[in-house]
Amino acid sequence: MSRIQLALDVDDLEASIAFYSRLLGTTPAKVRPGYANFAVADPPLKLVLLENLGSGGSLNHLGIEVDSADEVDAVQARLSGTGVGSTDERDTTCCYARQDKFWVDDTPDGERWEVYTVLADSPTFAGSPEPEAAGTVCCA
Repeated sequence: MSRIQLALDVDDLEASIAFYSRLLGTTPAKVRPGYANFAVADPPLKLVLLENLGSGGSLNHLGIEVDSADEVDAVQARLSGTGVGSTDERDTTCCYARQDKFWVDDTPDGERWEVYTVLADSPTFAGSPEPEAAGTVCCA
């Protein structure tokens, strides 16, 4: 199953978790320091909340989550065939998960799109013992 990912910067993670739990009718699938995500079945959505004081309410990045590395490869090949470039990040740790992914290059308005699959859970945000500093795009 593929689903769209929306990653939002929030000023107050706890208040945002409470609000989105009510809005989406579900609790987060994962909560870590400065981070939470909701895996919503209907509509298929991965909502990521990144605590980033002073940037609350802004879009951090967008994504398409797919089921396997083969699907990541297939989407990347399809886009390459249409002239859309990408930047690989394979076997990387991002957002408390080990992932295979790529970032889409040169979007029309500079928005950040990733296509990814989760390989395993991770105890760290980005391969380091501490969460990434506020203000970063997960993880590019």
